[in-house]
Amino acid sequence: MDYFLHSARLGFRCWQPADLPLALSLWGAPRVSAKIGRQLTPQQIESRLSCEIAQMSASGMQYWPIFLLDGGEFTGCAGLRPKYGRTFELGYHLLPAHWGKGLATEAARAVIGYAFATLAAEAIFAGHHPENAASRHILLKLGFEPDGEEFYEPSGLIEPVYLLPRPDNLMLNAMS
Repeated sequence: MDYFLHSARLGFRCWQPADLPLALSLWGAPRVSAKIGRQLTPQQIESRLSCEIAQMSASGMQYWPIFLLDGGEFTGCAGLRPKYGRTFELGYHLLPAHWGKGLATEAARAVIGYAFATLAAEAIFAGHHPENAASRHILLKLGFEPDGEEFYEPSGLIEPVYLLPRPDNLMLNAMS
């Protein structure tokens, strides 16, 4: 498979219309949708896939599908969305079979590096379902700082949000 981004164990590529079965397996999984905030219908998942593909065309970013480099197994998605200015929103969703293996942290770290080094992000924003302690732990481990709370329409909940500013050493490199 052709991946545009790699980590130690993961490869990232762009969503394609033929990936609908992968999208259904991920966003249709009840344990995944519970972390997002609601169960999606197959039609909503198909619409979400179309939106991810359109967003890539419009902004050069999406929640990219990720695969194990060893064997090519689909594990979920991780990526970015435009938030405001040069601040992008980080998101990741993994299939439950891949929870607890450090893959979300690894995927998020790769996406953060890509955001700062390739997309010239000034900061990265992230949030999570209030009951998702694992995502909170990942974000804090990656250096995100709590930045209050925000209403998240898909879940209908006030969710904790975090911000990761561009590291100083990248700012110096970008200016030289």
